[in-house]
Formats: sequence, C-alpha cells, structure tokens
Amino acid sequence: MIEATLTNMRNSSDFFRTNTIIRILDGRKKEEIGFFVPQIFKEEFQKFVDTIEKKRRLTLLNRVSQAQKKDPIEDGSSDDGIK
Repeated sequence: MIEATLTNMRNSSDFFRTNTIIRILDGRKKEEIGFFVPQIFKEEFQKFVDTIEKKRRLTLLNRVSQAQKKDPIEDGSSDDGIK
C-alpha cells in the first residue's frame, strides 16, 4: 500500500495509473483521510461495499421490526403483518 497526501495526488497522474491501493493522508496533520481504490479492484471493492450496505440495512430493518412488535394494535387499526 502506498501512502500519499492530497497534494501528491493532485500533482501527479502516476498515482491514477497504479495497481495498488493508496492510503491518503492529510499532509499537515499526518492523519489518515481515506483510500484511493484503483479501477482494477472495482468488482472486489463493490462486493465489499455491497456487503456492508446490506448489513447496515438489515440492522436498521431489524430495529424497525422490533419497534413495531412493541407497538400494540389498537381497536380500529389494521395489522401490518410483521410477526
């Protein structure tokens, strides 16, 4: 993995022709900002992102279903079908 600052990336087109992931750092604070993932890793990275998104959505849906379970059905209302 290569480390680079935003300034390095702005000034060089070589970084965008790489086949390794680049760790982007804040030049002044020396803190990690994020990563640059090259096009060759697109499919693998997209699968990874999709897995994270699916897990996040399932967690949220689980919270919603738990809240609906705790909400009693009153007279005159209809059931939403969630068990």
